Amino acid sequence: VQLQASGGGLVQAGDSLRLSCAASGLPFRFYGMGWFRQAPGKEREPVATINGSGSSTRYADSVKGRFTISRDNAKNILYLQMIKMKPEDTAVYYCAANRGFALPPLSQNAYDYWGQGTQVTVSS
Repeated sequence: VQLQASGGGLVQAGDSLRLSCAASGLPFRFYGMGWFRQAPGKEREPVATINGSGSSTRYADSVKGRFTISRDNAKNILYLQMIKMKPEDTAVYYCAANRGFALPPLSQNAYDYWGQGTQVTVSS
């Protein structure tokens, strides 16, 4: 199983960015997926999750209304669209896969596979 996150970069506060996570080696549509992030000196925290079909999503309070998680099961790609970005969004962003079709929890312990992370830096 491989989860390859990409799309990170340096942006200014208020800008937008879209992250992608290309999945291979697993039946993608049967896995719930999630995005997590880890800022320097802090623990990894949940950002958003989505079920296998893409019909249900869940967000951390800190990103509600600004971030949108989605997926393209035909291409085996998970997305995270980020708008109105803030300096506190600066972190390494990771995608993860949860074995199960249902909407996975925000707890990172529920995930079976992890990508390598992509750096997002938001300047003020």
